[in-house]
Amino acid sequence: MVRARSGKTVLRKRKRTRKLTKGFRLSRHNLYRQSLTTLIRGRKYAFRDRRVRKREFRRLWIVRINAACRMRGLRYSQFIAGLQHAMVILDRKSLSEIAIHDPDTFTKLVEIAKNHQPIGLK
Repeated sequence: MVRARSGKTVLRKRKRTRKLTKGFRLSRHNLYRQSLTTLIRGRKYAFRDRRVRKREFRRLWIVRINAACRMRGLRYSQFIAGLQHAMVILDRKSLSEIAIHDPDTFTKLVEIAKNHQPIGLK
């Protein structure tokens, strides 16, 4: 009886892995074991960094809002607290865009936040 080998299946699997590692440097794209290791690590970083990217953008928006608020004589925390008391429902991304592209509207939002400060902050 002839021994059955899984040649085609294994080669197809390796070819698929090598195709996924296209663009990797040196032996990381053409040696199977190294390409598999690099692919696993790359996907792990991609999974992790999709969440990190969200955090970094939120930090960026807060920095922008804070800078725009301080130019108008108000701190970020006071601004957010005032907007919450005024029942203004805008997320940080849209507030950041307003601060950059429409300063007049942002100034009005700052005035709203100043008028609706909590009692302890006035």
